[in-house]
Amino acid sequence: MSHSEMQHVTGIGGVFFKTRDPGALAAWYRDHLGVPTADNTYALFTAGGPDATGSRVQAVWSAFPEDTTYFGPGPSPLMINYRVKDLDAMLAQLRAAGVTVEDTIEESEFGRFGWATDPEGNRFELWQPPPDGI
Repeated sequence: MSHSEMQHVTGIGGVFFKTRDPGALAAWYRDHLGVPTADNTYALFTAGGPDATGSRVQAVWSAFPEDTTYFGPGPSPLMINYRVKDLDAMLAQLRAAGVTVEDTIEESEFGRFGWATDPEGNRFELWQPPPDGI
């Protein structure tokens, strides 16, 4: 596949990390850094115009319980969510390269999500925003 046909991430969609007490740590970040968590364990940051997917540039910041299985079976304390333009093409590209890719694709009003694992066992999430943004 030529470089021009290669799928690329279009940005960071979110950063998720494990913590002993998600509520307390989210409150700490709100109180000390101004992270807009309200009464939640997550925050949404929105920037200017659209990215390469045509959606608004947004990134999620989220504290998860330390026993979450959402990050996969590995020991990683965090997971990065990458924005992509074409989730199916990106997953196919990764599979063709021998990357461990999960068969599950989640679809919701927030877009389409898929997961894969890097060579060191870190699970990462790929997100194709919905066509009309969120």
